[in-house]
Amino acid sequence: MKFLLRLDEITEAWIVWIGRVTAWVAIALMIVIVFDVITRRFLVLGSTKLQELEWHIHAVLFLFCLGYAYLKDAHVRIDLVRERLSRRSQLWIELIGCLFFLIPYCIIVIYYGADWWHRSFEQNEMAASATGLPYRWIIKAALPIGFVILLLSAVGMAFRKIVQIFGTPDLVQIVDEREKAETVHLDEVELPVNGER
Repeated sequence: MKFLLRLDEITEAWIVWIGRVTAWVAIALMIVIVFDVITRRFLVLGSTKLQELEWHIHAVLFLFCLGYAYLKDAHVRIDLVRERLSRRSQLWIELIGCLFFLIPYCIIVIYYGADWWHRSFEQNEMAASATGLPYRWIIKAALPIGFVILLLSAVGMAFRKIVQIFGTPDLVQIVDEREKAETVHLDEVELPVNGER
């Protein structure tokens, strides 16, 4: 069990680093969007390259932060049933979800995404528009890479849930404390009321 916990710590460290570095890409995205809007509005210089660059940067931002969001429990959940279940049931649901849904899905997307990228690379695929960005294969590589990061997150989460279900109380406490420190719940954050600051 300690080995699984150590593997989870190692993969989490890499995924958190990738997520935090990639989050800075949002600044580049904002700069490109603002520049595109200003040049279109005031200089009437619409640019296909700028618009394509926007969705390229957005794709990288989204795909490379998927694994980070999953580890930090910042992804969208529909908790109509799950919140009413016991803690043990919640752990089992998360483990089964990882093993039978998320991990296989990631493997399928990586397999077909890598093939999709490889065909694009071999053909030196360009944008459909004559004024678009060249080297479309670069952005297509983001799909399998992003899902490799998500796959590592899912494997790490599965390790955590195995430790929480089958581990000794001291290991379970370590994982619980780590998860509590990582997760920020909206109900714990004080929000200003009626314009107060």
